[in-house]
Formats: sequence, structure tokens, C-alpha cells
Amino acid sequence: MPVLRVPTSFAIGIPVNSATVMTEQSQAREPFLVIRGEGQSDQALRGAVVAIGNFDGVHRGHRAVIAAALERAGRLRRPAAALTFEPHPRSFFRPDEPLFRLTDERAKLRLLAATGLDGAIVLPFDATLAGLSAQQFISRILLTRLAVGGVVIGFDFHFGLNRTGSPGYLAEQGTISGFAVDIVSRYEDAGRLVRSGLIRSALGAGRVTEANALLGYPWFVSAAVLHGDKRGRKLGYPTANLRLDPNCGLAHGIYAVRVGMNGCRYDGVASFGRRPMFDQGVALLEVFMFDFSGDLYGKAIDVAFIDWIRPERKFESIDALVQRMDEDSRAARAALARAKDAFPSLGQLAG
Repeated sequence: MPVLRVPTSFAIGIPVNSATVMTEQSQAREPFLVIRGEGQSDQALRGAVVAIGNFDGVHRGHRAVIAAALERAGRLRRPAAALTFEPHPRSFFRPDEPLFRLTDERAKLRLLAATGLDGAIVLPFDATLAGLSAQQFISRILLTRLAVGGVVIGFDFHFGLNRTGSPGYLAEQGTISGFAVDIVSRYEDAGRLVRSGLIRSALGAGRVTEANALLGYPWFVSAAVLHGDKRGRKLGYPTANLRLDPNCGLAHGIYAVRVGMNGCRYDGVASFGRRPMFDQGVALLEVFMFDFSGDLYGKAIDVAFIDWIRPERKFESIDALVQRMDEDSRAARAALARAKDAFPSLGQLAG
């Protein structure tokens, strides 16, 4: 019989507040394999215990599923992997509806690579995959292609055409086909189900510490530094400018941030929004890094959002703006000091 159980809590990262105690788990064994499409690379993860899900955000609920996969794989002495989908299925079924993704594909994989998993299988979510019945998904993907040693899913995971594949159905088929199935129950925080939608809502309202507590690590974005209008430099605040996904639903405002680049960390303060003081229409992330000087143009950096400072606003003069920027910097330094060395644990990907 498949085993139905609730694993212990699992999360990776630095504590984000006293109520959310996280410990850094073992880093992924190298190399972390990412398999797209089909080919010989499939053999490296054949027979693995797979945790299946969209894993947008790789939040604490997702990590409970991953923990169960790691535990099962350890007992079976098999590799453990994530089986995930790109693009997000919601984007396939509702392409005209904007989707605020907590993590793009690369960010998701970097987070997964730091959990101790051996790799990830990324299935293209297209008409072919969407058209598979639940039985076809099991027979073609789980059995024929991957020969899974076990499967771990969340309590609400459904799969197959018209979502007819329920957790119970997968458990039954696991019994018939000879692979273990673990179904992880609801993962709650203060009575709330931890889910990606709740985290999106928190970020959209500027409640970044709440979002971070649900994630289990500071939410972050990655992008290449762009050339700007150099206005910040004239104001005494040279910034690294980043263009985020147009569907990013983060609240416009000022944040305390921590920047990761080339293995180093830099504290800073950032503005995300349309810069109403200068009538800019396109949202931009502008990051001022404390105690840093150098040329960042074209370089990719990670920006972790540690705390909310204030909403963006228009000031009556440039002097008033600069004065408030000074205050924002002091507030950011204080918030970052409270957060100590908080930063997401990220694994290395090839290429």
C-alpha cells in the first residue's frame, strides 16, 4: 500500500523573524541535474523519488513535499528529484490573464538546487501534456520515461486532462504499478494554508516580512543591471537599475534589500515603481548599495527584499526628496541589522 503521511517541517534559509525559525539544510549534491525534453540525461534520474508540483516560490509548503521526497529517497537509496512544469499551467490555460510569478524558471531551479535534491525534470506544459489523461500521465511520464521509485505530492495536487487525477487516484495506481506514494497534508502558518497566492497578495500589499515568513526565505528577484538616466548619481545615490517582469505584482515603494553578486553580499535600499517625482511611466527597480563602488552595467545581480520602508510618493522639491532618501537609508540599515545575514539559499546551475 502507498504510505500516506505528514512529514516534518522543512525549510531552507536564514530566520526571517523570531516566529519562523529556519535552518540551512545540506546543500545539493553536485551536479544538480536539470532535464528538459527527453534524452540520455533521463537515465541519471531514472528510478528517482519525484516530488511533483509547480513549485512557484518553492515556499514552506513546497518544502514539506520536498522533505518527504528526500526522506523516501533516502530509505530506498534512490535519487530524489523535482518534477515541475514550464510555463506555469495557469499561463497555458489562461494566457490573457497576467500572472505574478514568485519565481521565474531559473530562480525556481536555483532554489530547488539548494534543497538537497539531485535534480529536476522540467516538463514543457503544452497542448500535448495538457491533453494527457491521468492514466496516460502515469504510464507515459512516471512509469515509461522515469520508472519512478516513488512519488510525493501535496494534498490538493491534481493532474491529467480536466484535473481528473486526484491524490487518491495516484495512490491507487501506485499500489497497482508498484511505486510508493506519499501525500503531504496541509501546511499551515498561524492557521493559514501556505500557498503561492497568499504570498503574492502579501507582496502586492507591501507586507514583505509576512511574505518572507511564508516563503521561509527573503523573496528575491534576479536581473541584469541596465543603463539609466544617471539621475540618482547626481542626487548622491547612484543606483543599479533593473527591469522586472511586467507582471510583477510587488507593491510600489521603498524597501530594505540585500544584494548578492559574485558570492558577495551588499546591504542597500531600493525603490520599485514609476518614480512619480520624475513622471516615469514604466516600473523600474532602482537599488542603491551601501559601501559599494564599481561598474555593474550588464551584470546579473540577486536582490532580496528584507523589509518595507514606505510607499513611493512625490515630493515638493529635490531637496525634500534627498532628505527623505537619507531617512530611508537609515531605516533600511536598521532593518537589515535586525535581519542579520538573511538571504535565500541558492544552488548553482550549469550554464
